[in-house]
Amino acid sequence: MAFALSTYPVVFRAKFNKNGGWTAGEYLEKPHKNAVEEASLPESERSTLEESRNLYDDMPFVTYTTQYGLSCFEGLKAMPQKGGGLALFRPDQNASRFKRSMEGLYMPGFPEEDFITACVETVKRNAALGFSPVYDKEWEKNSFMTADAVYLRPFSAAEGGIGVNLSREPWVVMINTPVSAYFSSGNADAVVTERIRATPKGTGWIKASSNYVISALAKHEAQKAGFMECIYLDATERNYIEEGSSCNIFFYLKSGELVTPELGDTILPGITRKSLIELARDRGVNVSERKISIEEALSETKECFVSGTAAGATPIESLTYKGKKAPFEKIGALTADLRDSLKGIQYGTIPDTKNWMVTVR
Repeated sequence: MAFALSTYPVVFRAKFNKNGGWTAGEYLEKPHKNAVEEASLPESERSTLEESRNLYDDMPFVTYTTQYGLSCFEGLKAMPQKGGGLALFRPDQNASRFKRSMEGLYMPGFPEEDFITACVETVKRNAALGFSPVYDKEWEKNSFMTADAVYLRPFSAAEGGIGVNLSREPWVVMINTPVSAYFSSGNADAVVTERIRATPKGTGWIKASSNYVISALAKHEAQKAGFMECIYLDATERNYIEEGSSCNIFFYLKSGELVTPELGDTILPGITRKSLIELARDRGVNVSERKISIEEALSETKECFVSGTAAGATPIESLTYKGKKAPFEKIGALTADLRDSLKGIQYGTIPDTKNWMVTVR
């Protein structure tokens, strides 16, 4: 299923007014079929964003967002718990990054507490209507790599405008959708793309919608060539690895050092990335956030994985650069340990000693 266009009925929306600040926010509910009935329908017949249009009738179509991509978004999950209920993974981190992204685009930042409240409430209200996944013990057999979850997509939408300009009175909208595995099984190979994701002094550190145009093109090209993922090099020297199409990347070297590219204005500060660094250091692993050249990665890596909300910690089996292919361990011991620990915390099979999970119900 991966990401699905079907959206759950309850949607959150807030608006900024330069004279009065942010509205308290509202929870809108679109018409929907019984959850059991809808789940039995073919994907093409389920509720879609098109059917939700009535919720946004008072929002303009020609805006700085639709014309110029002036928008930012977040992505986070609520996971069904082994003991019952649903829990969000580190929504405070998404709230902080969303506020930074909006301010980085010179929009008024959305309050972090309001963001967290909206996350909890949209998931809770949709679950009350029967729209939520149920924990399945079968997921444990493949380390939750095909497990279902609720995906939350908060995003900004600009006011009406046709000229190139900034958004001073944006909306914030939050939808919920079903989601499962992001990467398809059977292929875990990556290739270095010739495309450039972000440039210094640009918006690479912001979760800006416009950043993902290049990602979509590069990933399409990689998949067409038979790869699962593409990897970017830096824009200046074209020598240092930065990240994947929509995920951060880690290299576990033969020396025992776990390396992930250092953050800067061209790399998105991933929340899963941050969490995996902490889990690795808890295990006594020497974790470095530093530059890593493509040659070092090809010659010195024994395990490689990408990380993100959708990716979790997904192993990469090989990396190809200019026709040269470097194979890595299929699922290395450290990669598997970090993946299983992360997923275990998220789905409630491992105690959450870090207080990362926020209970929804």
